[in-house]
Parts: sequence; structure tokens; C-alpha cells
Amino acid sequence: MSYSETMLDELSSGQLDAAKKAFALALRNDDDDTLYSLAEELYGLGFLNQARRTYLKLLEKYPDEDQLKTALADIAIDEGESDEALSYLEQIDENSSAYLESLLVAADLYQTQELFEVSERKLLNAFEIAPDEPVVLFALAEFYYMMGQYEQAIPYYFNLIKAGETTFAQVDLAGRIGTAEAQRGHFEQAIGYLQQVKPEFKSSNIKFQTGFTQLQLKQTDAAIETLEQLREADSQYASLYQPLSQAYVQNSNYEQALQTLQEGMAVDEYNENLYQTAADVASHLDETDLVGEYLLNAHQINPDNLAIILKYSNWLLKQKQYTNNIELLKPIIDQDEIDPQMYWNLAISYRNTEKMDLAGKFFEAAQPYFMDQPDFLKEATYYYREMGIFDAMLSVLKKYVELVPDDSEMALMLEDYEM
Repeated sequence: MSYSETMLDELSSGQLDAAKKAFALALRNDDDDTLYSLAEELYGLGFLNQARRTYLKLLEKYPDEDQLKTALADIAIDEGESDEALSYLEQIDENSSAYLESLLVAADLYQTQELFEVSERKLLNAFEIAPDEPVVLFALAEFYYMMGQYEQAIPYYFNLIKAGETTFAQVDLAGRIGTAEAQRGHFEQAIGYLQQVKPEFKSSNIKFQTGFTQLQLKQTDAAIETLEQLREADSQYASLYQPLSQAYVQNSNYEQALQTLQEGMAVDEYNENLYQTAADVASHLDETDLVGEYLLNAHQINPDNLAIILKYSNWLLKQKQYTNNIELLKPIIDQDEIDPQMYWNLAISYRNTEKMDLAGKFFEAAQPYFMDQPDFLKEATYYYREMGIFDAMLSVLKKYVELVPDDSEMALMLEDYEM
């Protein structure tokens, strides 16, 4: 047994001191091929310092061996030594047998530096040199996949499958294509690939994507089954609770939907979307207090979410909590992209707290947006009549009667004021 083999055996049994001694002996005594194999093994096991020392010893003896330089560049990237990695890669000529590999390593380096355009150029250069090389196809596919450019990623995964590959670098290719198609909204295509994923590759991500895709295809019972299995296997997978609750809602099982969301809140307590959805579900169960509680929680988590603010404002109005509604909306009412419903809500709130001038301000602000809404027009009519602003009252009253001609009370009011 070589010293290299002895070292690896000692490492596997946890005898680190013995492994350290065997490593020193290996560097002094083992042949070059054995040392090269040792370096690869050590790199794969994550012993980067020992792998680097082994490659460096070989490079001293073979200074023109570019394969050693790419390996050392890989290690430098892993350790965050970008300048060192680049130094090794720049030594490799385009005529070298290791040039293709150096392009792939360089692409990896530039990705770590977030120089994505440079990384893409390196990968496309590699593809020009070796368009059928699986490692190049996979590198390009993964690059586009990680960048969210799914349409560009899919053909490279397809080419790998055509070449007879079903998995590559411990990645199930059908799962990648299925996920990419789902991200593009192509759910019919996605589900076929996701269901081809081998059991050993059905990670939590794949199970989630499968359940989510089934939900989009209205395969509600299948989605529930898939997402429930995911919950049993990985209850901390926070993303599963929202679509699982949605599946229960599709089956009109609101109690189970609410329970699911409550479990999700325990896992991801700062996800305002869970609270917002729980408020919607609680409203179906006539759990009025819960609706308010969840909307308040959602608002406290993300005070800038205007959709949540509007839902909470509408709830406060229904509960006749006019002062609380004013306090909620005052800080944001002057923003540029405000929902006009908030003007209406404030108008009602100020009117009911007898702040009539402010009520008028917001009735006026809301009016351009709601001249086709009978409920608003009726509210505004009563307000303007109460304030003695008869021109404005007649304007909204006429529009109301035009929209609701069967409302005899309002029609008579119009007749009285037009006489």
C-alpha cells in the first residue's frame, strides 16, 4: 500500500495525526501518478490545503503541465484567492490541451466576481471549441439556469439528454428542465419532466416544484398529496405552506387551509404573505377578529406593503374603527402611487369622526376615480348635501341616478333639487 493510500485510509477512519504523517511520507516517496490521484482525492474530500501542496510539488517537477495549473486555479477560487487563480489561468496558452478546461475554470472565477458577461463569453468560447463536450454543455446550461435565463438553458440540457446523459455532476437533467419550464410558465411541459425525476434525486426543491406545477394545472388533489409528502419529509421547507393552503382553498377546505398557514407561520414567522393569505382564508370562515389580527401582523412585518395596508384599511372600515383607519393611512396618503380606494376610505373615516373639511378633501380626491361606482356616488351625495355644496351634490347625484335608475329614493331627491 502506498503512503497516499495509507493517508486516505487514516482520513476515512478519523485518524488525523496519522494521516498527517502519511501525507508527509507520500510527498517524499510516492510516484507522480499516485500523487496526482491523491491530489484529486483530497480536493474532492475538501482538504484543499493538502491538495494544493500536492499539486504544487508536481508543478515544480512539471512546470509546463497546464492541467496542474487549472487544478490550482480551482483551489484558489474555492479559497477566494481570485488574483492567484487568474495568475495560473493566464499562463495557459490557447494551444494547450488544458485550454478548454481553463476556460471553464475562468468562467467559474468570473461568476464568483459577478462578472457574468465575461463568464458567459468564456463558456461560449469553450462551446465553439468543443460543442459536443458534455462538461461544456452542462456548464452553459447551469450558467443560464442560475441566471434565470431558462429559455437559453433548456437546449443545452436537451443536448446532454440526446447524448445519453440522464444525470450529470449529481444533477438530474429532467428535474432541471422541468423546473426551468415551470419557471417559464410552461406547466404542461414541466410536469412531464418533473415526474421523470429518479427517486434518489427527488429533493425538497423538486417535490415543491412538482406540487406547485400540479397546482397551476388545477390538479388539486395531486398537488395536495405531493406537498403533504414534502411537509412530512421536510417541515422546515417554508415555501410549501402557501401553495398547499391554496390547494385546500381550491377544494373549499378553508379550515385545513387556515391550519396549514398557521403551521407555515410557525416556520416562517416574518413572511407577510402567509399572514395576508391567512386573513383572506379567515374571512371565508367568518373569523373577523382573526382577519384583523393577521392583517395587523402582516402590516407590522412590512409597513410599506400598500396592498396589505389597503386590505387592513378596508377591514378597519367594516369594523367602524375610523380613527385607527386614519392613523393607518395618514403616513402614506401623499405617496405618488397610492390606491384611490384609500382616498375614499379616508373620506368615510373623516366624515364619521366629524372632520368634515378633511372628508371633503378626500371625497374630491377620490371622485375622478369612482364616478362609475354607485356606492361612492351615494356616499358623496349625502356628504355634499350635508355640507350644503349643492353643485357638487347634483353632479354626483345625477351620475348615480344614471347608473341606478331603479333607486326611487335617489331619483326623487334629484327631482326635488332640479325643480
